[in-house]
Amino acid sequence: MPPKVSILLPLRNEASSLPAALNSLFRQTFADWELIAVDDGSTDTTFSILQQEARKDSRLKIFKRPATGLVAALNFGLEQCLAPLVARMDGDDICHPQRLEYQYSTMQQNPQLDLLACRVRHFPRPRLQEGMLAYEKWQNALLDHQQIERDLFVESPFAHPSVMYRKQKVCNLGGYRVMDWAEDYDLWLRMAETGARFARLPQTLLYWRDRPQRLTRTAAHCTLDAFRKCKAHFLRRRWLADTSQVWLWGAGLEGKLWRKVLAREEINVCGWIDVDPKKICQKIHQAQVIAPAQIPTNPPFILVCVGTRGARQQIRDYCDSHGMAEGQDYLCVT
Repeated sequence: MPPKVSILLPLRNEASSLPAALNSLFRQTFADWELIAVDDGSTDTTFSILQQEARKDSRLKIFKRPATGLVAALNFGLEQCLAPLVARMDGDDICHPQRLEYQYSTMQQNPQLDLLACRVRHFPRPRLQEGMLAYEKWQNALLDHQQIERDLFVESPFAHPSVMYRKQKVCNLGGYRVMDWAEDYDLWLRMAETGARFARLPQTLLYWRDRPQRLTRTAAHCTLDAFRKCKAHFLRRRWLADTSQVWLWGAGLEGKLWRKVLAREEINVCGWIDVDPKKICQKIHQAQVIAPAQIPTNPPFILVCVGTRGARQQIRDYCDSHGMAEGQDYLCVT
C-alpha cells in the first residue's frame, strides 16, 4: 500500500545541514510518508549520511545521480513518488514536528486545494537583511486563495520547501521546467493558469535557512531581471493576451526596466503614471508622464511597478477609491 505523503528532497553537497533536516522529518507526528532523496552529484559526504540514515528508517529511499541540475533532480524524484500528495523539502531547512500532520489533514479536508503552503521563518535571524525580512512578512500574510492570486505577480508567494501539492496536478503540467527564471515560480504561475487553488496555513511550520550560497542569491535564473522576464511572459499569456499596449504606474528605474522586458513581449508602454512633480508632463520614450488625477476614463491596462516600500498599498487604495478594479483595470507586478 503506497504512503499517504511523499517528501521530495533533491540535494547536492548538504552534508553540514542535512542531519538536522532529516531529524526534523523523522520527528514528524504524521508517520505515513516516504522520503525520496535525490542526490544530484554530491562530492561531499551527503550520500553516506543518507545511506546511514536509510539503514535506520526504511521510509528513506535514496537515488544517486550525476550532477544534472535541480530541475532534472526534481522531475526524477517526482516520478519516484508513490503518494498522491508531495511535500517539498530542502536539505538545509528544518520542519516543525507537526508540519506534515497539518498539511495532510488540511489537504484531505479540502479536496479543491491543489497546493498548500505554510508560514515560514528565516534563520539565523541576526544577519537577515531588511529586504528578506520584508519578503518573509509579505509572504506569510498571504493566507487564502484570493490574497495569493492578487499578489501572484508581485513576487513568488511560496517558499518552495514549504509546500505540499497534489502530484497529479503537477504531473499534468509536465512537472518542472528549465527556463530563464526560477523553476518553482514558473510552476506556480502555470498552475494558476489552469485554475489551481492555493492556500497557506497560519502556523509557522518551516524554518528556512538563509545563507550566502542559497540559489536565490547566486543563480542567474533567480535575479530580479529573471523574475521580470518570467512575469512578463505569463502576463503576455494571460492578462495581456489581447493587447499590445499598457500604462506603467512608476516612471522610475523599476518602471524603465519593466518597459524593456515588456518590449521583448511586443508590449508597448503608451503612458506613465507618477507622483513626482519633476516627472509629470515629461515624455519617456515618446510616452507622456501624468499624475494619478489625470488618468483618463477607460485607460489601457495599468501595471503597477513602483519599487518603493509601502507604495503598493497606497496605489491600491487610490485605485479602489476611484473605481478601478484590481485584475480588471490594473495589476501590481512589484
